[in-house]
Amino acid sequence: MGKRRAGREQLRSLSKKQKKHLREFGEEHPFYDKVFACCFIGCYCCCCLHLCFPLQSEDSDKSSAESDSETEVEQVSGYHKLLATLKTSPESESEEEEDESESEEAEESEAEMDGEGSQEAGEAEGGEEDENDVPEEEEATETAEQMLSQEQADGTDTSCDPRHGVIEEFTDVKHESEFSLETNFMEEESGDCNADRRDSNPFKQHMDKELKEKEIEKMSTLPKTSSQSQWPRLGQVIFSSTLEKQKPLKADKEVDVKQLHLHKPLESTWPKVNKQFLSAVDKPTDSSFTPLQRELFCIMNSYRDLFYPERNALTNGEEIRHAYCLHALNHVLKANTQVLSNNAKRRDRKPGTDTDDHRDQGLTRPKVLMIVPFRECALRIVHIFISLLEVNDKKKIDVSNKKRFKGEFGSDPEEKPPNLKRPEDYEAVFAGNIDDHFRIGVAILQKSMRLYAPFYSSDIIIASPLGIRTVIGAEGEKKRDFDFLSSIEILIIDQADIYLMQNWEHVLHLMKHINLLPLDSHGVDFSRVRMLNLNNWSKYYRQTLLFSALQDPQINSVFNKHCFNYIGQVAVRNVPLTGSISHVVVQLPHVFRRLEADSVTSVIDARFQFFIDKVLPEYRDAIMSHTLICIPSYFDYVRLRNYFKKEDLNFTHICEYTRKAAVCRARRFFLKGEKQFLLFTERFHFYKRYTIKGIRNLIFYELPTYSHFYSEICNMLKATDSGVDATWTCTVLYSKYDAQKLAAVVGIDRTAQMLQSKKNVHLFVTGEN
Repeated sequence: MGKRRAGREQLRSLSKKQKKHLREFGEEHPFYDKVFACCFIGCYCCCCLHLCFPLQSEDSDKSSAESDSETEVEQVSGYHKLLATLKTSPESESEEEEDESESEEAEESEAEMDGEGSQEAGEAEGGEEDENDVPEEEEATETAEQMLSQEQADGTDTSCDPRHGVIEEFTDVKHESEFSLETNFMEEESGDCNADRRDSNPFKQHMDKELKEKEIEKMSTLPKTSSQSQWPRLGQVIFSSTLEKQKPLKADKEVDVKQLHLHKPLESTWPKVNKQFLSAVDKPTDSSFTPLQRELFCIMNSYRDLFYPERNALTNGEEIRHAYCLHALNHVLKANTQVLSNNAKRRDRKPGTDTDDHRDQGLTRPKVLMIVPFRECALRIVHIFISLLEVNDKKKIDVSNKKRFKGEFGSDPEEKPPNLKRPEDYEAVFAGNIDDHFRIGVAILQKSMRLYAPFYSSDIIIASPLGIRTVIGAEGEKKRDFDFLSSIEILIIDQADIYLMQNWEHVLHLMKHINLLPLDSHGVDFSRVRMLNLNNWSKYYRQTLLFSALQDPQINSVFNKHCFNYIGQVAVRNVPLTGSISHVVVQLPHVFRRLEADSVTSVIDARFQFFIDKVLPEYRDAIMSHTLICIPSYFDYVRLRNYFKKEDLNFTHICEYTRKAAVCRARRFFLKGEKQFLLFTERFHFYKRYTIKGIRNLIFYELPTYSHFYSEICNMLKATDSGVDATWTCTVLYSKYDAQKLAAVVGIDRTAQMLQSKKNVHLFVTGEN
């Protein structure tokens, strides 16, 4: 009984959404304070997908007892006990536990940063209790397996039972006939057929273009030719294309909504929906776009691929979201209008008439795929769609399953993350429901919208990388599906930088499976399918819109290697002039040490060898205590951690998988000087943004992915006012392959000098003179 009661006490600390996440993945979301190091029992989503790295047990004060191997067998955590408790506890008891957990979380959050010493000491004691309270996993697992096998033997349907780890995904099959493109016809008053017939309509120009095999071969073999232009708001814009030079695209100073060929309802609704961004920006003009939206939409509406690496959640994030939602909705409405109009023509045609002119569809219905990081983003996108489709308050559109959608994608005001002092950009990124495993199909037909539509009956699919990855599956799996991606015409990847902190492999996996020929016909009428789809040329017509907060080689690689649009690509390439080092307010010498490497693949080993041979010996002395080592890559973190154990160095470590109690112990040991080194991952800082106190010496093993993290971590030195400012040091390792990251930190001019200089060491001093 004592062990079961202890398991329920652990469960009380979880909120409703955290319990759901625990059931599905066997771990808590990294955003919340309590992160359980857990073992996965046959959970595919967790083992293979949700985490790109193996979970490591992170008890700082027992680091010497851990194995030196990276593939060591992890000690079992409290997952089985929690799972068994979830399966056996009655619903009424769970509700009481949820109510209690809310108040406990609030108290725990308020006390987190107020009293550093007393709070961390208390958490250390709590952590020891967690370690000693190891559940009997075999007994819990056997119980769960027995329950499942018994119910399966009895023929019980457990797919929707919340007591089991997997809950069947809801799809709306009720409104199938109402939203079918095959059985509906064009309503005369709601149509925009005349606009679709115009030769200047970008949609018609793009989709009706007939490529030749020679052109396809040319795009597959020849390199792209590029040119650049200076735009008023976007700055330096680079145009690239393989085919003959397209007409030069110029930024329009003023845009008339009627000249954009928007579908009928959007012409009247867009100015109202976008009014919130125009109040202080465009008062002198009558434009319905902000300067940024005007230039971005000019590129989007030309159906070129676009990469914009200056998206900021605080400033222009919502502006950009509204612009690409307008473009996506405009595309879907035009495409569906064309199909419905041709349905009417086919119905009224005379027998024996040739119907080859009515090729207006892809091999599958989904046309737009929107990849966003969190449920909150999907919620905002759907709200924008609804606003754009509602002409006025009297003409409300019919949205099916709206209540369910708000419940699953909205956020409970009472379920807030810890109320700590966090930067504004952190609050903007992690606002609302930050669950990162979701997917939803949206069907739009005339004056109605259907949420939770089956993928093959959807026009738009909104999903997270993990959500779409679990559907695509991996090679060799029986249950996998990616046919619905075969005819995607617009791919929108928003906030791509966040996927670097989640799992970039999911994005690459998606790009490998998009626009492939489907394995099944899925009931398509081949007489209506465009020839470009039948020829497997869909990828040459797909428009990709990529938005990010930074320029990164991995993001650049996706744009350069996986975007084949025949019209061409447009990338915004502005270089940073100053860099984030200018935001460091403490008086600190920054020593940048360049390491040499022959190739991108060898730089990883070269950096490690350079660190242990030339940097670490300088910090081994006890005088150089309170040394924080910031490591962006988790693999480098594991490698250094194992080396430090092997060398028996006095260190502690924190990563994104470390439990809260272990984090508090590590911070306390480091603050008091009981541990000389603290290994610290960038992903932990991304999800937590804790202030690490007691830093005197700072080492950046590699430049951070987010340039503003450099100044944030440097400014942590002022968190401990001990009167030893003169002894502070900062060392940064970099190579010629870190040019983009280096430019974001020190500026483009200094970067050029540092990479071309014969000297390998460069010194900068920040702070007051």
